[in-house]
Amino acid sequence: MKAKREVKRMCTGCGEMFDKRTLVRVVKSPEGEVSLDLTGKKNGRGAYVCNNPECLKKARKKRAFERAFSMKIEDAVYEKMEEEIENGKE
Repeated sequence: MKAKREVKRMCTGCGEMFDKRTLVRVVKSPEGEVSLDLTGKKNGRGAYVCNNPECLKKARKKRAFERAFSMKIEDAVYEKMEEEIENGKE
């Protein structure tokens, strides 16, 4: 029997590769709404970021999610994601 291989994803903030389960998924829904997907099961296009507010800030500065999703992302969306990551760490 084959062992399950680790699925790696790149953090859009720091650019390092991590096990998919350790990252937070950011998803653009088919309706065009961008949000955090803490379950990893939401429908839509996904991009990943470390569970760290600093990496989210780096990704925001680099406009990494805007490139990944080919759309402009409002500041309010980033602020909500930062808040959710901060609250998730407690």
